[in-house]
Amino acid sequence: MVFFIAEIGINHNGDINIAKQLIDLAVECSCDAVKFQKRNPDVCIPESMKNHMRETPWGYISYLDYKKHLEFGEKEYDEIQKYCHKKHIDWFASAWDFDSLEFLDRYDLPYNKIPSAMATYQSFIDAVAKQGKKTFISTGMCTIENVDKIVKIFTLNNCPFVLNHCVSTYPARYEELNLNVIKTLKNRYGCEVGYSGHEGDLLPSILAVCFGAKYIERHITLRRDMFGTDQAASLEKRGIELLVRDTQLVDVLLGDGEKRIVPGEEEIIKKQRYF
Repeated sequence: MVFFIAEIGINHNGDINIAKQLIDLAVECSCDAVKFQKRNPDVCIPESMKNHMRETPWGYISYLDYKKHLEFGEKEYDEIQKYCHKKHIDWFASAWDFDSLEFLDRYDLPYNKIPSAMATYQSFIDAVAKQGKKTFISTGMCTIENVDKIVKIFTLNNCPFVLNHCVSTYPARYEELNLNVIKTLKNRYGCEVGYSGHEGDLLPSILAVCFGAKYIERHITLRRDMFGTDQAASLEKRGIELLVRDTQLVDVLLGDGEKRIVPGEEEIIKKQRYF
């Protein structure tokens, strides 16, 4: 069975009520977990980006202030913890800096997540691996040598992990996806593999399961025309419903590879073969 992670990320736009609606959406669509993103913008936003101006629902403000508007703190995450418990769905979050990793640790979450942006920060990766939680590792913007280093750190720390093939464009184009990398990761490291998709449709995620991905992470949204950088690469309710349904059918459709006569063919043989 495929484990489906509904990536809420920052699609809540800093509104706890939208976050709850997205959790409800994930539950209604039979997702296994929801995921958020946690940052300390003062730390993890590159200095060259902090003073860039952009138009937002909160006015024409700096990129740093925009990111701060999106951040949840202790009050909101306490509410998320209670709400997910009430709805019987796991939640976790990707930490984008050491402060956020420490912050999330207070919630005793079942999983960790290393976002692609942090995949070359070796001291951070080591800190995550030392926590010993099963960790989903996105490999966007990575070379195979980068992935080698990540795997070495997790192996040395005896920490379970899943390598998610990922392309960090939003939305990702078909010619960028290179889904055969899923097989490469599985064969090279002998580990569990997944797929973190940023395309706007369903086919690549279904193919990813055909290629061996056991975990699918997709951004979800109430509406793809909402404000936010990730909304266009997210799935609305009908898309999530179809993707969860279809990915769970892949193993049934693929079968075991042994050529045989299936029971339903026996009567057809009697009707059609005369020799």
